[in-house]
Amino acid sequence: MYAIIEDRGKQYKVTTGDMLLIDRQDLPEGQAEVTFDKVLMLGEGADARIGTPWVGGASVTAKVIGELKMAKVRGVKFARRKGYYKRWGHRQRMLKVQIDAINA
Repeated sequence: MYAIIEDRGKQYKVTTGDMLLIDRQDLPEGQAEVTFDKVLMLGEGADARIGTPWVGGASVTAKVIGELKMAKVRGVKFARRKGYYKRWGHRQRMLKVQIDAINA
């Protein structure tokens, strides 16, 4: 059985035991579990339940494994012959989680 969840504007297809990289979020001190309550679809085949927009009473729980930084993304803007040149960089922070249970 799998579920499609939404977290911070992104959708993920998950099953029990999957490792997932999600956007970093501030968790209270000592909290090692994240609950996703926006479940868009649950089940498989003829037993699938599709939400409008979410499946009522369904949730997915995940254990936080750690926090990491992704590779730096660099960007540049310039205008030729105008002396304008601008560079920037960004490193996204992510949470690595493992899906524990899909609660229907």
